Amino acid sequence: MTHLQAGLSPETLEKARLELNENPDTLHQDIQEVRDMVITRPDIGFLRTDDAFILRFLRARKFQHFEAFRLLAQYFEYRQQNLDMFKSFKATDPGIKQALKDGFPGGLANLDHYGRKILVLFAANWDQSRYTLVDILRAILLSLEAMIEDPELQVNGFVLIIDWSNFTFKQASKLTPSMLRLAIEGLQDSFPARFGGIHFVNQPWYIHALYTVIRPFLKEKTRKRIFLHGNNLNSLHQLIHPEILPSEFGGMLPPYDMGTWARTLLDHEYDDDSECNVDSFNAPTKDIEKDLSPKSMKRSQSVVDPGVLKRMDKNEEENMQPLLSLD
Repeated sequence: MTHLQAGLSPETLEKARLELNENPDTLHQDIQEVRDMVITRPDIGFLRTDDAFILRFLRARKFQHFEAFRLLAQYFEYRQQNLDMFKSFKATDPGIKQALKDGFPGGLANLDHYGRKILVLFAANWDQSRYTLVDILRAILLSLEAMIEDPELQVNGFVLIIDWSNFTFKQASKLTPSMLRLAIEGLQDSFPARFGGIHFVNQPWYIHALYTVIRPFLKEKTRKRIFLHGNNLNSLHQLIHPEILPSEFGGMLPPYDMGTWARTLLDHEYDDDSECNVDSFNAPTKDIEKDLSPKSMKRSQSVVDPGVLKRMDKNEEENMQPLLSLD
């Protein structure tokens, strides 16, 4: 075992070997092969290429050198193409801070039975008057940056649960194609995290309609890891044990405290409510939305195709079977 694997438990070391093809005898060579590819992309500013940083990309792509490098390139390219998102990329930024305090994202204390970190989002908590969807995305990316420093999570990965209870149609109308593309590119295509499952619970009919529209633009691997449970929490419990879930998800633990993860990131600044003018931190978002010209979603100019919505019965959700096909 090299010093780069020092943070891994014996069980996780074995998992890295079996599932990710991680070999301590060739680890430094694997890292160097990825680093050597940096010169092939002079158009990208690779701001960090140390061993520990490259290793997380190798783990995210099961030590396939070219795929790991492509992810590394996309990571920095995404940041170059969306500079406004990362100008004040810190927990104390007003928009990020408020999103964090409202639980975007939250993190459960217990790992699941695969050692994965469980992130939770309560969609209806979004206060549109105080921060934007881009701020929520920034808060999620910032949180992942902090969490991915843990080598155990680099190997074991994450699970995301999104509770859509009381999420209004007005809020859903803000989920534009450009915003969705920004999120998909940032989370699916440009970040070195392994997502073992994305679970929708209590989703209204219009969220199911939205998912139907964006589904073709997700990678097959991602699609297989998205589960639509509706109000069937029993199907969620088949995949994530209720012993580690809060009561909102039918679990055995007390209700989730939305500020748990925010307090970890903000520490003593959590209770400092001095904030900038709302317009000052909404401005970059408007620029981002204006500059985005969706390439892969050109055919969608609204949240969902109106024809799709007209054909959907509002009670369809009750009859919908959760998608529980495991990869």
